[in-house]
Amino acid sequence: MNDESSQRYYASKQYLLPADNVETKRLDAQHDMITNVFEGRLSTAPTTLITGDRVLESAAGSGIWALEFFEKNCADGIILDIECIDISSAQFPTTHPPQIHFSVNSVVDLPNPEWSDTFAYAHQRLLVAAMNDSLWRSAVSELFRVIRPDGWVELVEIEAQDFSSWSVGPNSTKLASLINAMYGAKGVIGDLSVYLPAILKEAGFTDVKCDKRRASIGGEVDATPHKVTDVQGYNSGMWRELWMGMKGPVVEAGGYGIVETVQEYEALVESSTVEWKASKEAYTTFFAILAHKGEM
Repeated sequence: MNDESSQRYYASKQYLLPADNVETKRLDAQHDMITNVFEGRLSTAPTTLITGDRVLESAAGSGIWALEFFEKNCADGIILDIECIDISSAQFPTTHPPQIHFSVNSVVDLPNPEWSDTFAYAHQRLLVAAMNDSLWRSAVSELFRVIRPDGWVELVEIEAQDFSSWSVGPNSTKLASLINAMYGAKGVIGDLSVYLPAILKEAGFTDVKCDKRRASIGGEVDATPHKVTDVQGYNSGMWRELWMGMKGPVVEAGGYGIVETVQEYEALVESSTVEWKASKEAYTTFFAILAHKGEM
């Protein structure tokens, strides 16, 4: 199962999504949607940041969250020092304020001892497709080390276990089976709303909370309101691009016994898109998981 047209730039064998210009556009559109799902808030953490505080953004991608978070705080007279990290520099912006720093680093192995007890707040979004149990535990341990006493961590993730919420027809159900097979083979942890709070507490964090929000998928065939939520989520095209981005790992693994060719996978995603577009019931769930590092 091979096709040059399926090739995109992937920064890691572990991470199932690409790191290229197409993915940057998808992530930036998704950023706006997630912010909307959380009522326009870039953060739900109960932080009281002041000028000079250091903030960490893990899995920064294009840095869109950090850029907006910096500007929002600037508008309130607060000038932050923001460190943005990712495993690849491919999506980093070419221009940004001097108080925002971009570097190639992984959350599972942060600079030590330079960053220990340094950050007032750390934000990380959507690493579900990059992590297994061992990596999550390393990441949480590292976040605990680099957060200063009385600081906060916010991990924003998406439902990755129960795909029945967007399995709204035979094609999307088949695609969900394929994604489940791939996640199982890669050791992806599905129910992060239960898993992450548990390991955050094990690492020493306190005041662990999980804020769940539904986001609709598709349903744009006519003007009838979506049955699940009034909050605008993914349109069918945005949700399509997510799964098209995983074509590379699916192809490399041979289709997991569900598809046999690149064209068959593409056709499956396209047929699923038709189902999402017509459905008024498809949705996914986001989790904002907060954790506090108490005074030492």
